[in-house]
Amino acid sequence: MRYIFCFFCFVLILSGCNKSYDAKDTVMAVQTVKLPPKNESAVYDKSSDQSDPAAPPAIKEKIEQKIIKEATLRFETDDLETTFNRIQNAATTNKARIINDSEGKDFATVFRNLTIKVPSQNFDRFISDISKGVSYFEVKSISAEDVTEQFIDLTSRLKTKKKLEERYLEILKKANKVSEILEIEEQISTIREEIDAKEGQLKYLESRVSESTITIEFYKTIAEKEGVKISYGSKLWTAIKSGFYSLSDLLISLLSVWPFVILFCLVAYFIRRRLKRKKA
Repeated sequence: MRYIFCFFCFVLILSGCNKSYDAKDTVMAVQTVKLPPKNESAVYDKSSDQSDPAAPPAIKEKIEQKIIKEATLRFETDDLETTFNRIQNAATTNKARIINDSEGKDFATVFRNLTIKVPSQNFDRFISDISKGVSYFEVKSISAEDVTEQFIDLTSRLKTKKKLEERYLEILKKANKVSEILEIEEQISTIREEIDAKEGQLKYLESRVSESTITIEFYKTIAEKEGVKISYGSKLWTAIKSGFYSLSDLLISLLSVWPFVILFCLVAYFIRRRLKRKKA
C-alpha cells in the first residue's frame, strides 16, 4: 500500500509539471507574436480591403474655369448694308444680341459700329462666321481673362458670411436684453450688406463669363469723285456761311469794346485838330 501511494503521488507530480510547462509555453508563444497598434490595423484594413462597401470612393473635385472673352474687329467692306445683314444672320445663328448700333461719316469713309453680346460657348464660331466675308482685318484683337481664382475667393467669402449670419440669428433668438438685441441686429445688418455686395460681384462676374463682348467696326471708303459731287456745293455754302459768321463775330467784338472805340476816335479828332492849328 505504501508503494502504491508513493507511485500515485509521483504520477500526480508529473502531470502537474506537464501542465505548468504547457502554460509557460503558451505564454511565451503569445509574447512572441507582435500585434499591430489599433490605428495601424485600421489603416491596414482600409487600404487592403478594396471590396469594403462602406468606404466612400475617392472623388477629385473638379474646378470649372471662369474665362472672360472679349474681341475687337475692324475691317473695310464694299457694302455696309450687306455686311450688316451678314453679321445679323451670324448673331441670330449663334444666339447673340446687338446691344449698340451707331453709324457715321467722315471726310473719306462711311462707317458703322456694333457692340454684340454672344454666349461664350459660341464665341469662336461667331468670330469664324464673321471672318468668312472679310479679306483682311485692320484690327483683330481677342483677349481671354481667367477669373477662376477671383470667383472661388468670392464664393468662399460669401459662404463664410452666410454661416456667420446664421450664427448671429441663433444668438438673436436667445438674447433677452434690448441692448443685446439691438447690437446683434446691427451686426446682422452689416453682414447682410456684405453678403449682398459679394452676391452682386458674383453675378457681374458670371454675366461677363457667360456672355462675351465683341466690338465690330466696318467702313466703306468714299471715292474721290463721288466725294466732290456730293460735297462741292455744300462746301461752297459752308464757306459763305463761315464768312458771314466771321463778320458777325467781328461786329460783336467791336460792340463789346465800344468805350475804347469812342475814346480812340476822340483822341484822334483832337490830335488832328491840333495839327491843323499848327499848320494855320
